[in-house]
Amino acid sequence: MVEGAKRSRTFRRIKVKTPGGNTKVHYRRRKPSKAICAVCKKVLAGVARDLPGKIKKLPKTKRRPERPYGGVLCTRCMRDKIIQKARQK
Repeated sequence: MVEGAKRSRTFRRIKVKTPGGNTKVHYRRRKPSKAICAVCKKVLAGVARDLPGKIKKLPKTKRRPERPYGGVLCTRCMRDKIIQKARQK
């Protein structure tokens, strides 16, 4: 019997074929949900979706888009926000 923490669905079960030809079950952490826009709740493009430890190892440019509000707003909402700010001035 596996340890208690692995009996819950916190970990996903992956069947892995070992070099000996046996199939074993590996327990891996689930990926977090996809990043969403703060305004329209649309899924953000260009934002990495992985475990925090793996994202930390990525270069900064691969973690989120290199544009204003990158990783927070989608392109449509970002454009609207910039236009709105320009009109206020």
